[in-house]
Amino acid sequence: MEKCAEYLIDDPAALRGKWLESFPGYDRLYLELGCGKGRFTADTAELMPDTLYIAMEKVPDAMILAMERVRERGIKNVRFIEGDAIKLAEMFAPGEAARIYINFCDPWPKSRDAKHRLTFPGFLRLYADVLPLGGEIHFKTDNTPLFSWSLEQFENEGWALSEKTNDLHANGPVGVMTDYEAKFHAQGFPINRVVAVKTEATKGMAAGPAPRMYKAALTDAHGYEDSMNSNAGEKHE
Repeated sequence: MEKCAEYLIDDPAALRGKWLESFPGYDRLYLELGCGKGRFTADTAELMPDTLYIAMEKVPDAMILAMERVRERGIKNVRFIEGDAIKLAEMFAPGEAARIYINFCDPWPKSRDAKHRLTFPGFLRLYADVLPLGGEIHFKTDNTPLFSWSLEQFENEGWALSEKTNDLHANGPVGVMTDYEAKFHAQGFPINRVVAVKTEATKGMAAGPAPRMYKAALTDAHGYEDSMNSNAGEKHE
């Protein structure tokens, strides 16, 4: 851990609104939520040397592996935050992050846990506040029911969707993969991907409390079902 100390941001809130000023030489800031062991982090940052790449992870052991990976490859434009996406507004000023990556997040299949999904409306409003107009969320998952549910959340929260696919690697590998993605692609599982773009219609925290969810059911192909009965039939503005 000590060898990787230069990569860890101990007090990200102190850098709010000053990230690019504090790390001169970069023209934009990208944020990854849940970097895991860092394969995607390292490969993506290496391709974008002019970008300050901030990787967030809640699991310390995984983050240490990611930091070691970056250090061993000599990648200089990455910094890590140990923390939760719920605190993004404390760490980043409005419009400070140009792009957010969300790769293979936990689907949290039970309705009582829906608020933990990283594409839950409340999270989308947090992201809207730290992104500028035209800022992007790049979302990938192998969980097709979660993907379908997430698309509805994006649309109802006013995001414009592009590059939508239910089988990203159908004609061969596309773009940078995570460790998890490479494993599941090798096993023949399709990968879902979409880019959500912030528009004038996108709702931020100023729009008020986000609805609990927009869809009545989430059924997973691997065998679990979330009926979300308590929310069925509700209308959200």
